[in-house]
Amino acid sequence: MDTKYDFGAEEGRKIVYVRPVDVADLPEELQEQAGGMETLYALHDSEGERLALVRDRALAFVVARQNDLDPVTVH
Repeated sequence: MDTKYDFGAEEGRKIVYVRPVDVADLPEELQEQAGGMETLYALHDSEGERLALVRDRALAFVVARQNDLDPVTVH
């Protein structure tokens, strides 16, 4: 199929990417604040900048939506 389709502009949608992060991979200061957790969830913008770290995936989606962002899971 070689027909091009115009999907339109993003219309200002702000996507945030949610991914699990091993606490052991974080700086020591953040590891101490993790309270014994092994995994946290990070929210990243389209440039890859970390915007937030939260305790679980559900909270990551809530935080994103509360800030008018569209969360997408990254594997």
